[in-house]
Amino acid sequence: MKYTENAVNIITTRTYKGIGRAWIVRNLKGNESVEDIVSLINNNSKQEELITIDDFEFNKTQILNRIESFKESCDGLVAIGDKNFPKHRGNVKESERPVFLFYKGDLSLIDFQNPNITVIGLLNPDETIESREKKIVSEIVKKGVTIVSGLAFGCDSIAHKQALYGGKTVAILPGPLYKIMPAKNKRLAFEIVEEGGLLVSEYFDEHKSAMDLSSRYKDRDRLQALYCDAIILAASYAQDTAERWKLFGQKLDSGARLAMSFAKDYNIPRAVMYDQNLDADNPMFDLNRELINDGKSVTVLTQKSLEEMINNIEINKEKSNRQNNFQTDLFG
Repeated sequence: MKYTENAVNIITTRTYKGIGRAWIVRNLKGNESVEDIVSLINNNSKQEELITIDDFEFNKTQILNRIESFKESCDGLVAIGDKNFPKHRGNVKESERPVFLFYKGDLSLIDFQNPNITVIGLLNPDETIESREKKIVSEIVKKGVTIVSGLAFGCDSIAHKQALYGGKTVAILPGPLYKIMPAKNKRLAFEIVEEGGLLVSEYFDEHKSAMDLSSRYKDRDRLQALYCDAIILAASYAQDTAERWKLFGQKLDSGARLAMSFAKDYNIPRAVMYDQNLDADNPMFDLNRELINDGKSVTVLTQKSLEEMINNIEINKEKSNRQNNFQTDLFG
């Protein structure tokens, strides 16, 4: 299992009271000494008692032992300050920026220079939705773009499986890599890695409560937006679908709503699969309609608009490469 001392220091720091992602982003650039980190924790956190270097090193050893215990399930850990820590997309506030990631597979697939499109949706799509989603994913993969999704049942699984036909895919998980969620998609997770893809998680321990798990799903949805150049909603219920269609006693809202909301906040291009003639009376497209009616930079997918989305991604990547090459030449 690959990791740097810096990465283990970052994850150890994260375990102290009052230290979240925002604190780490504000106070650490990466590769600080343990002495400097301990000083920052003592002077700028909510610790009730001062910690010593020995305290930090003890906690660090405990974490190292835990990490090493699941090395068969995980290829590595990266954190801010590491050369290969993937840069996120979009405009993101400090509290939502990733500070470390566990991974298995090809980490370069979420690198800033790699073209990625996230494809998400509800858990129980009908056959028509599945067929249409497969066609969209197939077109994306043909262009050499990586598919990102969340390994959930339904639209997520459809996206991953279709991407495996000649392409690469990334699954972002809400729990540790040694405990794939949902468990029934464990075989799919293995296939993703075997075919050159990637599994990613911010977690190395199991959830402690239903509330904790809910928070982790929200973090998963956020990463789906952060590591893509555009996000596509295949189909999804809205927050009020059960009430709107009098489907009482059913919980129909999905994480896709959160992922699309994060993408909006981060200024990540958003698109939806929708055909007015086919989908107007289908509750599975409630969120799609809601986003279209919102009228704020949401693309309705057609063959032409999909091609334009992919072309824009390629143009932006080329522009970014030119800027990086210029800076390299300028500063050596």
